[in-house]
Amino acid sequence: MRSHQALAELAARQHGVVSFRQLRELGFSKGKISRSFEAFRLRRIHRGVYAVGHDRLGDRGRCMAAVLACDVDALISHGSAAWLWGLLPRCPADIEVTTITRRRHRVGIRVHRAAEPGSEWGRIDNIPVTALPQTLFDVAATRSAHDLTTAIDGARRRDLLDLVQIDALLERRPRAPGSGQLREAIRLYRDPAFDRARSELMFLDLVKKAGLPRPALNTWVDEWEIDAYWEAERFAVEVDGWEAHGTRSAFEADRLRTENMKLTGIDVVRVTARRIERHPREVASRLRVHLERRRHEHSL
Repeated sequence: MRSHQALAELAARQHGVVSFRQLRELGFSKGKISRSFEAFRLRRIHRGVYAVGHDRLGDRGRCMAAVLACDVDALISHGSAAWLWGLLPRCPADIEVTTITRRRHRVGIRVHRAAEPGSEWGRIDNIPVTALPQTLFDVAATRSAHDLTTAIDGARRRDLLDLVQIDALLERRPRAPGSGQLREAIRLYRDPAFDRARSELMFLDLVKKAGLPRPALNTWVDEWEIDAYWEAERFAVEVDGWEAHGTRSAFEADRLRTENMKLTGIDVVRVTARRIERHPREVASRLRVHLERRRHEHSL
């Protein structure tokens, strides 16, 4: 009975899964394990890995099962680690695992070889996972640019983005797959305006690349706090992200605010985060026209 109680406690800590090795350490004989399997008290998930009592595993159970299937040095990594860290919205269908030793892929598991033995790692909900800088490096090497920027911004919003640690990793592996993508993606966050919304950081980066004069950011003009403002031209840009303007009341308030600003002589345009990300050259070109027009009007 004690072994059954210990099994139940272990399975609870491990999201419903245990390994053959762990069963043996709890005192279960090979025969007892076989009989439990035949009686459907243990459900095989991978070779040597079982769900206890049922096989309806959640994503964390799938992650733990993948780790147990790949040996003691295995870590959840890449897109699966990014999901565990809360940086990507969905756990991949195939759980991604990194190991020091070479392992074959299994059904439902994608295995990667560790580039650096002994890399830092941690645990999330008792599941071994690659450290966040390594996770971002792996996402950069294997996922889309959109997934990478989503993961980095998720880390920033959770106050987990450590540029010093990321730089140290990039210095050790300057030409590894994903290094260039990660280096470029974190460049936005080196600006003194690091704590601003990512859409505003992208806008500032757009202004720099276009060679436009830098505006004042999040500055108060009269009664309004303006996202970007060129004082000499009395020209303002409001950067719209859906998360900040996605309700009917916000929509109405934004339009009234724009109208009131124009009545005081401030020319204002609204630019969506989507346009900044997908059409930066077009946005920059239009900004240049607006600024030149305002300068001409003020010179008359």
